[in-house]
Amino acid sequence: MQSGEIGFAHLTVIARTAVALGKRVDESVLLGLARKMSPGKLYYKSMHYRHSMDAKGYALEQADAVENRHLRLTTGEDGCLLINGVLDPVGGAVVRTALEPLARRTAWDDGRDQDKRNADALVELAHGGKPANLQITASVETVKGLVGATGGEMEFSLPVSSTTVQRMACDCSVMRVLLDQESVVVDVGRSKRVISGPARRALKARDGHCQWAGCERPASRCDGHHLVHWINGGNTELSNLILLCHRHHWLVHEGGWQLIKTDDRGLLPIAPTVTFGLPPPDS
Repeated sequence: MQSGEIGFAHLTVIARTAVALGKRVDESVLLGLARKMSPGKLYYKSMHYRHSMDAKGYALEQADAVENRHLRLTTGEDGCLLINGVLDPVGGAVVRTALEPLARRTAWDDGRDQDKRNADALVELAHGGKPANLQITASVETVKGLVGATGGEMEFSLPVSSTTVQRMACDCSVMRVLLDQESVVVDVGRSKRVISGPARRALKARDGHCQWAGCERPASRCDGHHLVHWINGGNTELSNLILLCHRHHWLVHEGGWQLIKTDDRGLLPIAPTVTFGLPPPDS
């Protein structure tokens, strides 16, 4: 170390390996590797070395890691879900392998940092390429966004805003429930998909991916969006439907952005006049 061939980080890896293996360690082997590698690569190689010298002990350590796994889900006062946990190496690799393709930037101007993209990827993974199987109870007034309407009700959540209800109602199944003045159910209609199977297949075939300029999120990861919402009289025909990925669908509803059709059949995103502190998607 005094000669400058290795650093303190290298020495730390060697010391930890020596503690794990005891008398079986050959420090000359590790020193030879340390002179040629970065501390990170040396740590990785030291794991192979430990396994070669004590496969049983190495397996026991990994078994302990599995036993110590945990994932805690807590709902905060503001309704946000707090996630805290530890996964064993194999479980962690499975999760990262699933998340990383979804956490890539959707376009060159995607302004989300890595942490935000990871969070969005986790939600997208939970969707599984399909609308989430959530039950939301909301009045017609809430879906229309009328003044004085209550929020929507959803399991595992505080009341959600009318703009969130409108976004989810773009591509969902709707069931009519009639209540009397004392909120007692007097009639329940059949569940009906807003965008039917044939319409969805045609929409996916036509658009192929998210229609926000520059975004190529595949159709399997997109929602159907009504340019004129059906609650406001918009029809559910291809001329009034486009595919939007979850992020851009959120920007149109909760984010306040508008999509305007251009003469060449393109879509022009119009930023909200008041952003409530939200950065534009291309910042």
